[in-house]
Amino acid sequence: MLSEIIVSILIFIGTAFSFLSAIGLIRLPDVYTRAHAASKSTSIGVLCILFGTFLYFLLTEGYVSIRLILGIFFVFLTSPVVAHLLNRAAYRSHVELAKESIQDDLKEYIKRTES
Repeated sequence: MLSEIIVSILIFIGTAFSFLSAIGLIRLPDVYTRAHAASKSTSIGVLCILFGTFLYFLLTEGYVSIRLILGIFFVFLTSPVVAHLLNRAAYRSHVELAKESIQDDLKEYIKRTES
């Protein structure tokens, strides 16, 4: 009974984070903040859902799923890297920042390295 409650809470938290990520993709103003929403909250959401599923099979059936462990590992490893590379490619392609952005710390560094 307690294991089912814990698994349900983890899956609910993962679903809530994934939903917030979808809202962030719609509401945020530019590609940089959207990539942040997509990478951070979706990663946490998917990790909570996969970990809840892993716990369910472990606690109810005594089954350790290597596929779920690998899924957790690869999501944890690849999502931040992909978001960073997408933001970097967008910045190098001169995609404008949102009007609300206060400062651009990378601009001076890029100018120095290109000179």
